[in-house]
Amino acid sequence: MLVHVPAVPESSPVTPTRRATDVDDALVRVAGGDREAFAVVYDALSARVFGLVLRVLVDRSQAEEVTQEVFVDMWRKAKTFDPARGSSVGWALALAHSKAVDRVRSSQAQRDRDERIGIRDSVAPFDVVSESADVKVEGARVREALATLTEAHREAIVLAYYGGLTQTEIAERLETPLGTVKTRLRDGMIRLRAALGVS
Repeated sequence: MLVHVPAVPESSPVTPTRRATDVDDALVRVAGGDREAFAVVYDALSARVFGLVLRVLVDRSQAEEVTQEVFVDMWRKAKTFDPARGSSVGWALALAHSKAVDRVRSSQAQRDRDERIGIRDSVAPFDVVSESADVKVEGARVREALATLTEAHREAIVLAYYGGLTQTEIAERLETPLGTVKTRLRDGMIRLRAALGVS
């Protein structure tokens, strides 16, 4: 159901000829599906609902959208309106305020998500030449540090890190007990870190 939202009038639409109790009664009839009663409610409250939503959202097109959602909700939720608990004006404005605040929160959450995605998807500048030089320098440092290790330690580390073998596979290849391979790897890494100055 599309709802036309009129411009906000300067005077209140609830006039002496259309008292608040008339609007309350009309809203009670809306709960029974009375379309004419809904027209009375809409005519009486649309400007005030739109004005409140516009003050919260500032954006006129969003305010029109939210106002339409408010009136659709009023049609659906009219059975929850109880004139003994408050006026139709108060009920409608509370619903409108809630919808408007929800839209503000939703818009803010969307902006936050877009910003996080933008940060995540942005690619940091990458200098291929600099990166290549750094890799070569680090590679040379590692080779020099490996040269300071014993043959047994160096062989275990090279098979694990350059060969991609597991500790069990290294033990099988070297025909050495698994515990010995684990010790060589641990001790070799400790010495390698010390040689590289890594804590």
